[in-house]
Amino acid sequence: MRDLSPREGELDPIETASLDELRALQTERLRWSVRHAYEHVPHYRRSFDEAGVHPDDIADLADLATLPFTTKADLREHYPFGMFAVPREQVARIHASSGTTGRPTVVGYTREDLDVWATVMARSIRASGGRTGDLLHNAYGYGLFTGGLGAHAGAEKLGCTVVPVSGGMTERQVQLIRDFEPDLIMVTPSYMLAIVEEMERQGIDPRGTSLKVGIFGAEPWTNDMRREMEERLDMHAVDIYGLSEVMGPGVANECVETKDGLHVWEDHFYPEVIDPVTGEVLPDGEEGELVFTSLTKQAMPVIRYRTRDLTRLMPGTARTMRRMEKITGRTDDMIILRGVNLFPTQIEELILGLPVLSPHFQCVLERPATLDTLRITVERRDQVPGEDAEEAGARLRRLIKDRIGVSVQVDVLAPASIERSVGKMRRIVDLRPKR
Repeated sequence: MRDLSPREGELDPIETASLDELRALQTERLRWSVRHAYEHVPHYRRSFDEAGVHPDDIADLADLATLPFTTKADLREHYPFGMFAVPREQVARIHASSGTTGRPTVVGYTREDLDVWATVMARSIRASGGRTGDLLHNAYGYGLFTGGLGAHAGAEKLGCTVVPVSGGMTERQVQLIRDFEPDLIMVTPSYMLAIVEEMERQGIDPRGTSLKVGIFGAEPWTNDMRREMEERLDMHAVDIYGLSEVMGPGVANECVETKDGLHVWEDHFYPEVIDPVTGEVLPDGEEGELVFTSLTKQAMPVIRYRTRDLTRLMPGTARTMRRMEKITGRTDDMIILRGVNLFPTQIEELILGLPVLSPHFQCVLERPATLDTLRITVERRDQVPGEDAEEAGARLRRLIKDRIGVSVQVDVLAPASIERSVGKMRRIVDLRPKR
């Protein structure tokens, strides 16, 4: 793989500013954001008043911990536009979640917000190894989902040529990669695997494509998955992080020269990690739930928004700004089985250690009697004999028992037996009867 480290003068000055300069900018912007939210969003005025705090009380970054949290339930309660801090007429664009588990969460952007979003996305693509003039194949979904349009605007801001493919039409994805010869691809990691499989089905060597960098996000994925991607595609696999409520993709990104965690763009998004039970702020280095406060958003500021993502914060390396570790899971994706907590990413790590098995798997929760059970369905790789796959399934079952501490059933299926997703992979299938 090529060396894609940035050259002198390519970075935004704030990316390598001193910590003192960064903290001074954050403090100034935090005080503005808190006041903006309090003065223009009734929910924040009410919640601050109930907590006995006022924007005037925020003198430095440590004072942020005195403010109440914001949750997804708050956003749904004020559906559709109750969390906006500017008149709807000043909102240039609206995005929303799918709303599959209730009311969708709606987010809005002023024109200035959209410019900031494009700027941090351009910074993210550049950190991944993208450069002006590169051809970018964008396979994130367009529409109300923030991925496609967020990546598109950032790539154009950087000066890339964008191919707005969106998700789906996997055969055509492969054709365009072969014919257009893009340098970069942005897509969910699970759908990238589906694209690779289609390449192989067509007799195309994935290692022989033009792709130099894959920028993968929208779902948790492990370093083992990174190694799988980089080996099969001979390209850099880089992680991007974001969520609609905070901005969209581009809140944090790995730097291709280190790949040692995602640098949070702290000049626009201030991170905290808290104990998910007590809400106590944890020191850097300890794992907990990630919380974000926006520092520059106009249309819809968020103050101490609980993401439900689990990670830890670490000092900066390739950039001054702190890094967050790859997401290990979500508090709402955690499976509690007979008193043991486990996440799909733990299962993925064990599966990727068994060459006979493919990365396509699902965790199926069932309750045949009074107790919950977990069944792991996983595919064998192509040309793997059935007896080898059966042995690998038994090995996986033992590893889960030894490493995680629970007994599960493992079903090894034929290739292409598990549904493919053009967006986020459905890792947990809950078949338990509704109470």
